[in-house]
Amino acid sequence: MKPFIFIYLFSILMAGNKIGKSETAVFGAGCFWCVEAVFQRLGGVQTVVPGYAGGHTENPTYESICSGTTGHAEVAKITFDPIVITYTQLLEMFWKSHDPTTLNRQGNDIGTQYRSVVFYLDKEQKQAAELSKSEIGKSNLWAGQIVTEIEQLIQFYPAEDYHQDYYKSNPDQAYCRFVIEPKLKKLFDK
Repeated sequence: MKPFIFIYLFSILMAGNKIGKSETAVFGAGCFWCVEAVFQRLGGVQTVVPGYAGGHTENPTYESICSGTTGHAEVAKITFDPIVITYTQLLEMFWKSHDPTTLNRQGNDIGTQYRSVVFYLDKEQKQAAELSKSEIGKSNLWAGQIVTEIEQLIQFYPAEDYHQDYYKSNPDQAYCRFVIEPKLKKLFDK
């Protein structure tokens, strides 16, 4: 827990001039339905939009990214109030909510579109992500080497409408019941 204390103090210093401003974070941590469901549960998170980022194809579709040829990852664009929840606190949940030691996969979801990636929007986010990755690598949270990529966000493409609010709209769907629901219980039922 000590690494997170240092990171938390760093984030407090960064939050000083952010009163009344929303900020954005973009994370890829496997299937975007899971990422969306996790971050929607956090206080201070205003919106979570599943989408695609990090590739070379303009206006990708779900079908095209599943082909593995677009270079895009499934991501969630998170708008948040930095006074209520900091970027560093979002990073903490990012590390806890998926396995950052598995290359291009999360569970049975396999392919580069499911890679672990933090897309930063500015220098401060890049520094926070790099520091957080270093600290999580030194912690005992994960046994293997952290393979998470840290890249500048060039373009975010929202996913198709049927992917938005997926868990809320489809709680009885098999993936929701057997993948998302257990993840949420593990993270939030204490």
